[in-house]
Amino acid sequence: MGLVILFLLASALGACVHSAIYTSRVEQRFPPDGKTVEVNGTDMHVIRMGTPEGAPVLFIHGASANANEFDWSLAPRLEDRFDLILADRPGHGYSERPDKGAQLGVQARQMAGVLALEAGEEPAVVVGHSFGGAVALRLALDHPERVKALVLLAPVSHDWGGGGEAWYNSWGASPVSGLAFSQLVPIAGPGQARAGVVSTFAPDPVPEGYLENSAVNLLFRPDVFRANAQDVTALREELASQQDRYDQLTMPIVVFSGAEDTVINPTLHVGRLKHQAQNLELVKLTDSGHMPHHAHGEAVAEAIARLAGAR
Repeated sequence: MGLVILFLLASALGACVHSAIYTSRVEQRFPPDGKTVEVNGTDMHVIRMGTPEGAPVLFIHGASANANEFDWSLAPRLEDRFDLILADRPGHGYSERPDKGAQLGVQARQMAGVLALEAGEEPAVVVGHSFGGAVALRLALDHPERVKALVLLAPVSHDWGGGGEAWYNSWGASPVSGLAFSQLVPIAGPGQARAGVVSTFAPDPVPEGYLENSAVNLLFRPDVFRANAQDVTALREELASQQDRYDQLTMPIVVFSGAEDTVINPTLHVGRLKHQAQNLELVKLTDSGHMPHHAHGEAVAEAIARLAGAR
């Protein structure tokens, strides 16, 4: 029994050392390329692009991602005309995790604080992808004075009734196993990244250089993986608490939804949202999946520009 305990302790120590080395190396490879601002006592990492004279546009990334998702896909199409604000969600990328960080209301509050600092009193067009769409919707509900319009990309918006939760997120979010399990993620996670990305993009092809350009491997740092797992496992309950409020939304909303989305079921999300929001334009992408800002980047950029308009 003593040898077994010694072996387990040695294995745990080895995993912790490996995760620390991984974190150091991946942060050297993908350092923060924005600035840190304090919002409600918590540091938020914000990338600024574009022209300060332009109308503000805020980008909110989805699960398993960070603000780099947009700085090479959508932002270059808009940076000559608009003031672009790309923020890591709380606990992701290089943003700190506040108390109760998995709550959509808390994440929306942090994004509202970023807008207050970076855009002043002027409302912004808010762009949200997938999980970021849920945060964008909550931002519009709780802080409507900050939101001029919404552009939602394959958004998750409603309690879908169960199913689809990955076992590793359940383990990572657990208050019992989460801390230990997250230390193992840097060992196996990076090797599975490519397959996960292919599945997310299907049936669309993965753009060349996606893993590098989007700094995907930042996800496998233990603290970030755990935050992501908590977000995902809390999402159904969080959506259930806000989905009956969508009839309060009066600002223009454009939704891009791929009929071949393999990550979420558009019928259970956009199909319900379009009957609640008062001013929603649905762009159906019949042959596309969960990443419309890559597969249909020009059309998405045109919608953002149309809603942002000129000052």
